[in-house]
Amino acid sequence: MNILQIDAGLFAEQSVSRNLSKKIVTRLQEQNPGAQVILRDLIASPINHLDGEILMAGGTEAANRSERQQAELAITETLLDEVFNADVLVIGAPLYNFSIPSQLKAWVDRIAQAGRTFRYTENGPEGLLKGKRVVIASARGGVYSTGPATAMEHQESYLKTLLGFIGITDITIIRAEGVNMGDEKRAQAINAADVEIAELAEA
Repeated sequence: MNILQIDAGLFAEQSVSRNLSKKIVTRLQEQNPGAQVILRDLIASPINHLDGEILMAGGTEAANRSERQQAELAITETLLDEVFNADVLVIGAPLYNFSIPSQLKAWVDRIAQAGRTFRYTENGPEGLLKGKRVVIASARGGVYSTGPATAMEHQESYLKTLLGFIGITDITIIRAEGVNMGDEKRAQAINAADVEIAELAEA
């Protein structure tokens, strides 16, 4: 098994999403001895956000690409290779301002590519990354799964939509929310997530 671990929590030690993603990967390794793990830390090694020059790199003749386009295209190809080679993706995704961190969005914008991870057909778009599994380590300071704040949640819902669009529908969400609502709420949320991790079905 090849596991791609993606982390986007800003704080290495205090990040709940990083803590959960690490535990998830450990659980998967317990279930699959010999599993290979690639860690893509989007905070330690941020990916440049798309701009016009980067976006046009793939459609520019190799001889006409700028040095920056060559370098950025190589990064994009590496990110795509990591996804193509992964059997399971573990995505550490905190909720920031109702959505995902911009660093994670930068990764999404590199791997969501027409002709590579999805294609347009006469029947509409078709995802090409079939047969893969995703486990999302979701961390939220408040409570967005129930109550009046549900309409403000554009984190898990966005990732599920995006992943489905590129062909990944086997998605498990391990969630710890309300972690900024006091020590007791934080401990309860993390403990509940730990139970779910321990009960993760084998891939």
